[in-house]
Amino acid sequence: MSSPSSSSRSVGRVVDGVRTVEGAGFVVRRPFPTPALDQFDPFLLLDEMGPAELGPGEAKGAPDHPHRGFETVTYMLDGRLEHRDSRGHAGKLGPGDVQWMTAGAGVVHSEMPEESFARSGGRMHGFQLWVNLPRRDKMMPPRYQELPAARIPVARTADGAVTVTVIAGESLGARAVIDTRTPILYLHFRLAPAARIAQPVPRDFRVFAYVVSGEAALGQEKRVVAGGQMALLEDDGDVVSIAAAPGSPLSLLLIGGVPLREPIARYGPFVMNTRAEIAQAMDDYRSGRMGRIQS
Repeated sequence: MSSPSSSSRSVGRVVDGVRTVEGAGFVVRRPFPTPALDQFDPFLLLDEMGPAELGPGEAKGAPDHPHRGFETVTYMLDGRLEHRDSRGHAGKLGPGDVQWMTAGAGVVHSEMPEESFARSGGRMHGFQLWVNLPRRDKMMPPRYQELPAARIPVARTADGAVTVTVIAGESLGARAVIDTRTPILYLHFRLAPAARIAQPVPRDFRVFAYVVSGEAALGQEKRVVAGGQMALLEDDGDVVSIAAAPGSPLSLLLIGGVPLREPIARYGPFVMNTRAEIAQAMDDYRSGRMGRIQS
């Protein structure tokens, strides 16, 4: 909780998520990048996959595709994915699991519905966040941090009205186990109707909130933000005030980080600092220097 001298950040603007199609044809809701918001340094993209009730054979994924120069964070709420890459890595993600993939110098990667889930169908819901890497780390060796739900810290207020899953950073005395290349906050709050919390945030973090479901009153002015909307918090305080509407529970992602303030050159799945580096990434991918996923 915040100290008596803490000040609550205000909401600068609210951005609506835009529905778009990704991968082999699955629909996502994307608050950025869109014409309304290109990026939110150090973050490059946020996609909400679903929620969708899928019939047998309806689940789709993202077949082989490259990454270089940034990190992808996949957080599953429902459903099951399996992934493979050009370096021989493979794994599965289920409800509550997180994969923090640092692409660095580059990998070819695939994320597809897990075979039995694809066959039977079910509820699919999750998020993918892209985190930019600083210039010094863009060509680092790729690495994975894969955490099952059981290893991700969860904390609750004494009255049980607020629960937080701590993917990165710290909240309610719980500290994340994931290591990040730059300081990052990634919290999933669930609030009972009319519950509230003031989450401390470092002064040098840029912070946004994404409402997954329900309705939130955010910031010092208690700005109302609905499901599928992203609120950009100003840098005018050291806490973020979150309250759920009286009539329904609230699910909300609070994400922040120290901005890199470096040039961004971006082309699809490549994010570097210069156009020449993008051209090199494209050449490395086309020539097979990033490898190929073995069938």
